[in-house]
Amino acid sequence: MGEITIDQAVIGACTNGRLEDLRIAAGILRGHKVADGVRCIVIPGSQEIHLAATREGLVETFLAAGCLVSTPTCGPCLGGHMGILAAGERAIATTNRNFVGRMGHPESEVYLASPAITAASAIAGKICGPEDL
Repeated sequence: MGEITIDQAVIGACTNGRLEDLRIAAGILRGHKVADGVRCIVIPGSQEIHLAATREGLVETFLAAGCLVSTPTCGPCLGGHMGILAAGERAIATTNRNFVGRMGHPESEVYLASPAITAASAIAGKICGPEDL
């Protein structure tokens, strides 16, 4: 793919917001920081998952890494609020759609990936896998 820098990473929401997805992402983010200039938004799939993630310490791990943890909601995935992309911005997301304009400006780009790839990319500031860290 070459080197593709990112402005935003979205982990979770209704797709890939399961507890096991959050565990994977937290395991990669633990002990690391989100790259300067990258917004990393974590959205548990439900209130129950958010509570379980809090009890397990996953939310603390996300916050320590510099992520924003939201309550379960529709938000950046549909370009509604919280993380809407501007012209020229790029996001990597665990969400399920990436058509033109889905997460904001029609001149933005959205790359879909697993929670592991998305977490690693948030740390690196570019699309990469955990093995690249």
